[in-house]
Amino acid sequence: MTAPAIDAIRDADVEGVVALWQRCGLTRPWNDPHADIALARRRDNSTVLVGRDNGAIVATVMVGHDGHRGWVYYVAVDPGCQKRGFGRAIMAAAEDWLRSAGIPKLQLLVRRENAEANAFYGSLGFELSTSVMFQKWLDGRATTPSN
Repeated sequence: MTAPAIDAIRDADVEGVVALWQRCGLTRPWNDPHADIALARRRDNSTVLVGRDNGAIVATVMVGHDGHRGWVYYVAVDPGCQKRGFGRAIMAAAEDWLRSAGIPKLQLLVRRENAEANAFYGSLGFELSTSVMFQKWLDGRATTPSN
């Protein structure tokens, strides 16, 4: 196994990254992935990291922090490249990015029904949190069980 080359997203990567997220089933109708990428690139407390294998985009992670806790989103590995260590490599890169910013803790959200992702994060040493997550849409829309 060769680890992917990982660096920050470039302008030319955006469409390929969005396409990967769509192939991996990570996009939702209420979240515009282009806007999410633009938001992550707007400040120095977040970014999108891209893993490449022979020049092709094979893995991504959106990583950011609030000055205290780090968060990751859009962790993706191309379905044709899974089980090759790319998920572990992109998560290690996200952890390194947070460590370099002095952030001591990493958190993430996974849907309860996503057994494969839950098992993956458990294998990386993540533990189930004792915190309860609350949410509220600030634009006035009603919360439904799927969002």
